Amino acid sequence: MLKPLVSILIPFKNTELYLVECLEAIQIQTYTNFEVIAVDDNSTDSSSNLLEIYATKDSRIKSFKNPGSGIIDALQHAYSNASGDFITRMDSDDIMTPNRLKIMVNSLLEHGEKHIAIGQVKYFAENGVNDGYLRYEKWLNSLTKIGANYSEIYKECVIPSPCWMVYKTDFDACGAFTPNTYPEDYDLAFRFYEYNLKCIPCETILHHWRDYSVRASRTSEHYAENSFLDLKLTYFIKLDYSESEKLVVWGAGKKGKSVASKLISKGIDFIWVCDNKKKIGKYIYDSEMQSYTVLKSFKHLKIIITVANDDDQKFIHSYLENLNLKASKDYYFFC
Repeated sequence: MLKPLVSILIPFKNTELYLVECLEAIQIQTYTNFEVIAVDDNSTDSSSNLLEIYATKDSRIKSFKNPGSGIIDALQHAYSNASGDFITRMDSDDIMTPNRLKIMVNSLLEHGEKHIAIGQVKYFAENGVNDGYLRYEKWLNSLTKIGANYSEIYKECVIPSPCWMVYKTDFDACGAFTPNTYPEDYDLAFRFYEYNLKCIPCETILHHWRDYSVRASRTSEHYAENSFLDLKLTYFIKLDYSESEKLVVWGAGKKGKSVASKLISKGIDFIWVCDNKKKIGKYIYDSEMQSYTVLKSFKHLKIIITVANDDDQKFIHSYLENLNLKASKDYYFFC
């Protein structure tokens, strides 16, 4: 497989302002054996016409209409028309660097199946990138640099949705885009994790991620905080928790209460702890809030940490390590 065909899947909707820049960045890739499978998700602007123009001039670009509605339907339709040995995704409002495909293909050829090629990302925006996205960029790139993305998978989506590449055989084994579950990129990241696709470290920026006020991740209900939390808990219970272990929730803030409420609704017993003296001994949802110091009395713990403050997280990490508990094995940060 010296020159495998790469299928670039692009769902798009109302991105006429950015689509040309996206397509032209693909056309100048240093790796040229690719196909673009672009699916219009019921655009009401000129996006579809622009795509058709490029498809007419470049046989590697193929245009389709979404037979359904929404990004998952669009991705499913794109994949059903893909012929590549390698599969990757792209967002129609973003820009890939000229060497992205070449670096990812070479990484996969070197490491073989059961691996996922990922790249570092850089946000950009017309009016500047907000601090939240800059922190996410820095955090995500620090994981990608050493291929440790899964180590913090319960914090946020650790695989940049438009900047990964896998063997088609592995993608099929992971379920491809079959699940109708939002947020679809995070769900896919969890399935990569479940299937144990190893992340190939990358120190190079391969993707420029555009931020703007009406981007789907900012406006769609599918990307609301509760959707992310439901997904985290579902996969945590499936992949990293056993009934033989003592489950602990650390934190009594908004997210801690949400996690506790969801566990109660699932009939899962847990110990609820915090380090806030004002809350210790009080009852929330008929559960007593206990001091975190009770943890030293138990063995075989699985701890969900819902505390977001950086300094508090450092303290929690240090305390649990002193109890010989290990991150991503015995305890997991959910924020």
